[in-house]
Amino acid sequence: MVNNLTQICITLPPKVQSPGLGRLLMHDENADPSSTTSGYDWYNKYALPRLETHIALIFAVTQIIHFFLKRLGLPLFTSQLIAGLILSKAVPWTDEGVQIIGTLGIFGYGLFLFLSGVKMDPSMVSRVNKGSWYIGLLSMLVPLLSMLPIMLHEFDEKDKENQEVDPKLKTLFLLPYYALTSLPVINVLLSELNILNSELGRIALSSAVIGDHVSMFLMIMGNVLRVWTQIVNHKVALGDLGCVIAFLVVVAFVLRPAMLAVVKRTPEGKPVYQSCIYALMLLFLGCLCMTRWFDQFLLLAPYILGLAVPHGPPLGSALVEKFEGMVENLFMPLFVTSCALRLTTMTIDFNNKMTWVNASIGIVALLVKFVVSLIPPLYNKMPKRDAAALALIMSSKGIVIEQGHFTFMFWVIICVANIVPILVKCLYDPSRKYAGYNKRNLMDLRRNAELPIVAVIHVPDNVNSVINLLEATCPTKDSPMIVNIIHLIKLSGLATPIFISHQKRLRTTTSDCYSENVIVAFNKFIGNNWGAVSVNTFTAVSPPSIMHEDICSLALDKLASLIILPFHRRWYIDGSVESDDELIKALNSRVLERAPCSVGILIDRVNLRRAMPVDGSLEKPSYRVAMIFLGGNDDREALTFARRMAQESMVVLTVAHFSNAENNRGTGEDWDRMRDSIMLREVKTNGYINYVEKEVADGPETATIIHNMVNEYDMIIVGRRNNEESQQTTGLKEWSECPELGVLGDLLASIDYSGRCSVLVVQQQETVLSLNQRL
Repeated sequence: MVNNLTQICITLPPKVQSPGLGRLLMHDENADPSSTTSGYDWYNKYALPRLETHIALIFAVTQIIHFFLKRLGLPLFTSQLIAGLILSKAVPWTDEGVQIIGTLGIFGYGLFLFLSGVKMDPSMVSRVNKGSWYIGLLSMLVPLLSMLPIMLHEFDEKDKENQEVDPKLKTLFLLPYYALTSLPVINVLLSELNILNSELGRIALSSAVIGDHVSMFLMIMGNVLRVWTQIVNHKVALGDLGCVIAFLVVVAFVLRPAMLAVVKRTPEGKPVYQSCIYALMLLFLGCLCMTRWFDQFLLLAPYILGLAVPHGPPLGSALVEKFEGMVENLFMPLFVTSCALRLTTMTIDFNNKMTWVNASIGIVALLVKFVVSLIPPLYNKMPKRDAAALALIMSSKGIVIEQGHFTFMFWVIICVANIVPILVKCLYDPSRKYAGYNKRNLMDLRRNAELPIVAVIHVPDNVNSVINLLEATCPTKDSPMIVNIIHLIKLSGLATPIFISHQKRLRTTTSDCYSENVIVAFNKFIGNNWGAVSVNTFTAVSPPSIMHEDICSLALDKLASLIILPFHRRWYIDGSVESDDELIKALNSRVLERAPCSVGILIDRVNLRRAMPVDGSLEKPSYRVAMIFLGGNDDREALTFARRMAQESMVVLTVAHFSNAENNRGTGEDWDRMRDSIMLREVKTNGYINYVEKEVADGPETATIIHNMVNEYDMIIVGRRNNEESQQTTGLKEWSECPELGVLGDLLASIDYSGRCSVLVVQQQETVLSLNQRL
């Protein structure tokens, strides 16, 4: 009889940190040539250099692959999986190396789930509408029920005779994972597509919240039943269930109130104590340890703990700011790549009955989930393309679960992860709804008609600027104004965007603290213009990259004729630059491209912050406004706004018409020139507007005249005139720094003109419509 012996050699103590490559090379030169150990095998001898090398290789290969695949519209997730496949074949991985990378990845995945819970507001469940409830419940329960007949049919009575009951039970308890609706996965997908705060994105997130809670309950119960059936002593299963209940009770009735007390005792605007952060991280590590006593609870315990953390500042935001970058840029890429490293074969073994069963169940689950998610939106008259995009989003998968069927699930996930974003981009374009056929601009408003405006607030300084501009537009009872104020706040410490309508709240709530100062300021504005102005205040908390959706959607819903945007640059009272926010600059450009109405960018030069007198007792006008007119749609729109301002007795308006004697515009623009002439004729015959015509030869002469004007006026209004060439502006475009302002607007916003006057740059809605038609 031959004994098969396996010899395992372990070096104790284990070698973790190498003494350095230089010392190893010197040792190699002095080593015995006959020795089997060489200084060059530091890669295998020392754990830390080996781990660092693996991580460097993973990130290098991933970025190289993504450099090419991102041009095809494929997500980074795909590049990470392909990098894992390549490295699994190209690099001599040991089981120990894969396990170390996998352990880091699993830790990062647990931290990702914890932060996902921190960023989520559990109270969203109570605010979800019926349509989202139907989608969330049906997309989880119907696929689950549809998979049961397949499983019961495949495992017939022969399995019972052979006492092979375990495969059926194993598949039964995996069914909730196939039907899973994961809020973190859907949130990441919507963020990558930049539709997180679109109408479709909000419906998908609301539905995912419901599906996520149902999935969590079914996963816990399924795990308890699995333990019950696999262990003869049912006390173990009951003990596991007791641990889950005890954990939930402690989190809900001990930890949650304690964290709320910490938030309450933290002074407003101050950071939370670091000791609270450390205590929460210890609790998170304790949740990871629970997997030793309750299998698969690794996926739930950190998430449940995160849900108990009060979202937003000061506690939730602090956790997210500290750890989100590390999780997204280090741990999650390692987790995804480690999944591909475990793939031992690229082929699927369909000779295995369990593979057939899981393949059938997985395909049926995806198809049924798609169809079920499609029915409610179609029933509610949602456009077919949007409904199909929503169903695709709800069918997204992002979790690998069973080692025995790893290859099949790997290919399912990689196909879904690549196909769904591409199809959603093709089916759903949130900017399509803004390109309407109705003209929403100032010129098409009836005389003295109600003026609907959307005004954007970023920082407290914008409040005074906007209020004083609105005061200057002469709101009266005969010519009223309705102002929709939207206060934009950067999303921090939250998973889902928030849009708050403050006028719908009958009493003050904690959400009103987002815009309390804004609400107070505009309530005073209403009091100063009682009966002439109505104000609706909104707060939008969203990522900067998609804030334009909140602005444009509000303008579309409120039938606004003008959007007022603050300029991205602000100045001190001495004219020096206070701040230059590139995020606001990009936001303004996106609004100009998509807005469903006219847009005005307000450049506040401190002078505008002087409050307009409200008693009318001053005999001498207090505010001097100039409008520079070259011609075209934008200039006519700007002149219309300026004429409305001139109705205010304390505003003196001067229209400066810059003409050119050698104007050789083609005959195709004769109608445009005729409209300019008609509008200027009305200005000339108007008794309360000063008209000045100046003949200029080229751009430098225009710049010289404008440079002299800025000392004479408190505000200058110009049209954007995007992509319009004229003799009066030749040579100025080459020096432009802010294309969103146009040539003249950029000239007035330059540092050379600092501290002189405020500027309003206007773009007419017809120009926006033509841009949307070209997209």
